[in-house]
Amino acid sequence: YEALPEKLAQNGMEKLYYEIELPLCRVLAEMEYAGVKADQMALISFGNMLQSRIEAAQQTIFDFAGREFNINSTKQLGEILFDELGLPAGKKTKSGYSTNADVLEKLKGKHPIIEAILDYRAMTKLKSTYADGLVKQIADDGRIHTTFQNLVTATGRLSSTDPNLQNIPVRTPMGREIRRAFIAKEGCVLVDADYSQIELRLLAHLSGDEAMCEAFTLGQDIHARTAAEVYGVPIEEVTPQMRSSAKAVNFGIVYGISAFGLASNLHISPKEAADFIARYFARYPAVHQFMDACVSQGKAEGYSVTMYGRRRPLPELSSPNYNRRQFGERAAMNTPVQGAAADIIKIAMNAVHDELAKEGLSARLILQVHDELIVETPVEEQEKVTALLRRCMEGAANLRVPLIADVQAGHSWYDTK
Repeated sequence: YEALPEKLAQNGMEKLYYEIELPLCRVLAEMEYAGVKADQMALISFGNMLQSRIEAAQQTIFDFAGREFNINSTKQLGEILFDELGLPAGKKTKSGYSTNADVLEKLKGKHPIIEAILDYRAMTKLKSTYADGLVKQIADDGRIHTTFQNLVTATGRLSSTDPNLQNIPVRTPMGREIRRAFIAKEGCVLVDADYSQIELRLLAHLSGDEAMCEAFTLGQDIHARTAAEVYGVPIEEVTPQMRSSAKAVNFGIVYGISAFGLASNLHISPKEAADFIARYFARYPAVHQFMDACVSQGKAEGYSVTMYGRRRPLPELSSPNYNRRQFGERAAMNTPVQGAAADIIKIAMNAVHDELAKEGLSARLILQVHDELIVETPVEEQEKVTALLRRCMEGAANLRVPLIADVQAGHSWYDTK
């Protein structure tokens, strides 16, 4: 204690520590203690359903292969795919062919066995990690108590362990089913508030880009607006395909995506991807300047910093290794945006916790998943809590563009989406 307050002051981190991180410790402790109610029977029946689908997929794979083998053995699977079925193989190492996700994704459409294997893998992961894994984590009170860590990630985001409730799948319909097992206790609902595109709004705020700020201020669909800008068409003529490409670029830009990375995401050539990024920066010039400034600042000072003073050291920027330097540049571009989003949700969590107590409500904050907060709320408090959540989240930062929180409620986490 003698040594550190002075360091905090020197680094301009007093506000971050005393007003954000320290108060958050109590909030996280209470959330861990509260836990989230889990429907054990729903998890067990979901696991049983997955088991029968896994067995069906297994049989399909054996039928295509013409014999039974151990699907989980990389060596045996490699022999079936590349030696017996003659599919184009990647590199062969001492231990045999690689059959990882990237390899299989590239083989999609070349033989129906590939889809069956991907399906089999997805379902076995869901079953072991979630359906079976979460049942084991239910405590005697019928709730799952995760551990939140506020100082583990490089950008300041919270992480959740044992079990990790922040990586419950959301991208696939089958994965989303897991959320049905997270429920409100008797007489309550789950009120779920989610920041709308907070990282892109922060990019607009931090870069001050006029076109991007205008899109958010007018309440336009940012991906459609980007597509209109990049393709040079009126916003009403943007096709779903154009919007989807623009969305990949919008989110990719925040992570310092390369033409090569974008090309593989959109299944286009690196040249087309490079052209797309060039057109994007031509339409949003201040975003380009901001990204360059982030890298220059990182190189000059050896760290990246968020608008709340959170620092991330970037020794990678001076590495002799090209790939490490590239990683450092991407981190320099991303940290001010993702780090500020992490700071803002922490500010919102402190505010929600304090306001619930101040208003004498029984509702309690039980879960945070990056840009999303979940409050277990007695039915009679639902209206008050909905307004309180929206007020605390939207008021957590004063940006050049509106900060918007979408609030939904339901009996289960699945129902709130």
